[in-house]
Amino acid sequence: MAFVDELKIHISAGKGGNGIAAWLHEKSREFGGPAGGDGGNGGNVYVRGVRDIGILAKYRNEKEFRADNGQNGLGKNMFGKKGKDLIIDLPVGSVITNENSGKEIQLLKDGEEVFLLKGGRGGWGNTHFKGSKNVKPRTCTPGKPGEDASFYIELQLMADAGLIGLPNAGKSSLLNELTNASAKIGAYQFTTLEPNLGAFYGFILADIPGLIEGASEGRGLGDKFLRHIRRTKILLHCVSLENEDLNSVYKTIREELKQYDEELIKKQEIIILTKTDTVTPAIVKKAVTAMKKKSKQVFSVSIIDDASVKKLREDLMAIFEEKA
Repeated sequence: MAFVDELKIHISAGKGGNGIAAWLHEKSREFGGPAGGDGGNGGNVYVRGVRDIGILAKYRNEKEFRADNGQNGLGKNMFGKKGKDLIIDLPVGSVITNENSGKEIQLLKDGEEVFLLKGGRGGWGNTHFKGSKNVKPRTCTPGKPGEDASFYIELQLMADAGLIGLPNAGKSSLLNELTNASAKIGAYQFTTLEPNLGAFYGFILADIPGLIEGASEGRGLGDKFLRHIRRTKILLHCVSLENEDLNSVYKTIREELKQYDEELIKKQEIIILTKTDTVTPAIVKKAVTAMKKKSKQVFSVSIIDDASVKKLREDLMAIFEEKA
């Protein structure tokens, strides 16, 4: 099933039940006292955060969501039942925008429930209208409609660290080495993309497919990539040593981040020079020295060198634990 990271749906809270006109039945009297019960309130709507980033795909063919209506009032002054509330499960990291009002809600915690729409109030039965001058009221009122609106739902992945870089930076291979195949959480397709999540000693790493120059303006993968690093705490900027001009490669990614959202370039950045096996140790040393002008934290690695992978794993673990 293809991964879905954005969705448009229409949601309605339940309508209130109608109040009714009813009478107590008494012998030898055409009408007893008024006994029409109120209608039940319509069900409210809530959204709930769950740790299932693939759940939006289940809603692809559902465009309308509706809470239950309240029950109509009953005789003998009995109220109708309240409509059942509707709880819509959405992935943690979802941003829900009410397209009618512009109000935005974010789900940031697993199990978090957020109120979305209020159900309509139940109508009044004729008992409500009894008074000293109106002992036999026939009036009752209908239930009110529930709130409704169209919503745009956008998933922004939440991870402790996001691997960024050009398509040739070796991010996916590095993620597999750091997290091991057995620790892999899952691979999900964004049309032509396949971001991956991996578990790293209790921390979540996200490998998100590479950028190209102009992505912030919609070229290539565009903001399909960029939106998913907004909430990562740390950026692991992978730069392949196969590139002759490391500075140019580095600047390309940083500029795309800045153009999309200046807050992204304020995040903690760790530079990882990948594919050290393709160059000499002297070139690696020179590259590390040069890139330390960009970031204080620069590491180098080759996935075919177990020792370098082990050292990187230990270095990252120390940083993550300090950040936690």
